[in-house]
Amino acid sequence: MPFLTRLTFSSGDVDHLDSVVSELKQQAERKGVELRGPHAEPPARYSVPQHKGLGQGTFDSWRYTVYTRTLEIVDHNQFARELAGRDYPDSIHVTADVEQFR
Repeated sequence: MPFLTRLTFSSGDVDHLDSVVSELKQQAERKGVELRGPHAEPPARYSVPQHKGLGQGTFDSWRYTVYTRTLEIVDHNQFARELAGRDYPDSIHVTADVEQFR
C-alpha cells in the first residue's frame, strides 16, 4: 500500500526556509520523486511578555513571526526517510507525518 509522507518545515527566517525547501524540491525532481508543494501556510505571529524581575513590571512584548512550508512525498519511502532524518540548521524545525492510503 502506498504511503504519503508530509514534511512540515517552520522557521522565523523566511528566506532561509524558502532556500532549504526549494533545494529539497530540486532534489526530488532530479530523482523523479512525486512531490506536492511546497504549500505555504499564513504566517503565525506571536507575542511574548518579558518581565523585568519579580514585581518590577514588564518590558515591551517580544514579537516574532513563524513561517511554515509543507512538502508531500507520495510513495517514495526511502527518499522521504532521507529527508526526515537529515540534519537541518537550528533555525528550521521539521516534523514528519506518514499516512497510508488506498
